[in-house]
Amino acid sequence: MEDTRNVTDEFKDMPHDAIVAELDARGVELEIAIENTLRDFSMGTIVRSANAFGVRHVHVIGRKQWNKRGAMATDKYLYVQYHKTAKDFASAMKKRGKKIIAIENNVESRPLAASPLPANTVMVFGQEGPGISDELLGAVDEVVHIEQLGSTRSINVGVAAGIAMYSWLASNNITH
Repeated sequence: MEDTRNVTDEFKDMPHDAIVAELDARGVELEIAIENTLRDFSMGTIVRSANAFGVRHVHVIGRKQWNKRGAMATDKYLYVQYHKTAKDFASAMKKRGKKIIAIENNVESRPLAASPLPANTVMVFGQEGPGISDELLGAVDEVVHIEQLGSTRSINVGVAAGIAMYSWLASNNITH
């Protein structure tokens, strides 16, 4: 029987636990957090990109239920942790020594290209429309934005997450 899972050829026909173990062995230190207020379809895109870039831990802040369709089952190979509130999330990250960097374009922020992205970072993304809540923005260490040259006010949060994660890989000289 053909393996129809959304995995690269190297993982075809491997048991789930073996795939997770291999991903753990080569995973990166970056973690991702998504504030879940709307069950936004973009959440699945962010999770799928996190898997593609070697992220092992994804934090969902707020509602536990989210639209997993866009993740294409990649969440099954990650560690998804839930936090009821922004305060709970920030406290957990601070205890672990993580630098919390919000990716947000509607508030005072620094350009992503001019911002250091240390290894021990957790990047925070909001929802389409409302962005990151004031409560969560008040708990982060830094806010950065992705530089844009066109006329649109913003880019899709799923696209922004992919750009930010790739920028983190590049700034930490991680290649494959």
